Amino acid sequence: MNPRRKKRLTLVVALIGGVAAVASLLLYALNSNLNLFYTPSEIVNGKTDTGIKPTIGQRIRVGGMVTEGSLKRDPQSLHVEFAVHDASGGEVLVTYDDLLPDLFREGQGIVAQGILTDEGKLEASEVLAKHDENYMPPEVAEAMGKNHQKLDYDDKQKGGSR
Repeated sequence: MNPRRKKRLTLVVALIGGVAAVASLLLYALNSNLNLFYTPSEIVNGKTDTGIKPTIGQRIRVGGMVTEGSLKRDPQSLHVEFAVHDASGGEVLVTYDDLLPDLFREGQGIVAQGILTDEGKLEASEVLAKHDENYMPPEVAEAMGKNHQKLDYDDKQKGGSR
């Protein structure tokens, strides 16, 4: 092999190796920052299509309705615990050590993001609540089996008298 071809081959191999290294580092970084959405029943029973359950220590998002009567506040700190359930009957205990959103209430839809610390227990780093009584996060609405449908109003309901 002549020296010119050998130099080109070395350059091509080095270039391919560099691209592979960058791609693998990029995939690793994306995988560690991936937040998968689960419903409470999917955390307890696994995904319906694959049966895969989240692993302990995995960063996930869980969405559902806050169970009535499950909210427990520590009077000495900001620590709160509450349960989140869905229509399929699954329930997950969520712990949170920060201020809850102003609109947070029992019986409403929320999305909590955090780390699964035990089977059926999530340590949340962020809790999001709906912003009015008509809104529900799309993931929660889909998980709860609710389809958003546009309301049809007649002229009387719209306030028009024509």
